[in-house]
Amino acid sequence: MRIATWNVNSITARLPRLLAWLESTGTDVLCIQETKTTAEGFPAAELRELGYESAVNATGRWNGVAVISRAGLEDVVTGLPGGPGYEGVQEPRAVSATCGPVRVWSVYVPNGREVGHDHYAYKLRWLEALNKAVAEDAAGERPFAVLGDYNIAPADEDVWDPALFAESTHVTPAERAALAALRDTGLQDVVPRPLKYDRPYTYWDYRQLGFPKNKGMRIDLVYGNAPFAAAVKDSYVDREERKGKGASDHAPVVVDLDV
Repeated sequence: MRIATWNVNSITARLPRLLAWLESTGTDVLCIQETKTTAEGFPAAELRELGYESAVNATGRWNGVAVISRAGLEDVVTGLPGGPGYEGVQEPRAVSATCGPVRVWSVYVPNGREVGHDHYAYKLRWLEALNKAVAEDAAGERPFAVLGDYNIAPADEDVWDPALFAESTHVTPAERAALAALRDTGLQDVVPRPLKYDRPYTYWDYRQLGFPKNKGMRIDLVYGNAPFAAAVKDSYVDREERKGKGASDHAPVVVDLDV
């Protein structure tokens, strides 16, 4: 079973690439972030033609998440139970579903903007709510994973130049402590370092030749429980999909399971 996560940075802009990628990779379940469309505007019909069902949490603007699956789609939960709002709005940043033998969450963790900003405090509250929401599934016997754009680099080696980020979000002790708390629920990072190349980043800024110069960050993560981790047979960051005209600024992260 092949499961992946991908911040597409607008599913409308990326749809031709997405459809071609799904066909070429044979992915069974894909967790998508930053759809930038409404639920009504989500391309469920086009995906259905390839055999995928869709669970979508999207209201337009800059957020939006989805799980698409050709392995079944049941027990869908839209939103983060107990999650905080921001400026009075419950943002569409989480959706979960059972896909055959595996349960997954697709999450788009708030960016945080800058240390001390209200959005940074919101990010930490959101991560605390995520921790509580996934604890039961994480401790269960069913393979379970939280996949998505965490907007946190777990360690200094996950950032191309840690010194440049020393005063920024994505690397602060509080954010990394939130990841550690998530691991304490029984989850672990199932995409190890190193992979097939040094510094397996997943995001590169469009500006200043970020991708050609490999000035990236590893912020798209797959955190699985023990049954999920035990089933992992291979994992990789699909850097090829970050290349060329019309690419997202994130690359897909792919995990192969024996389930």
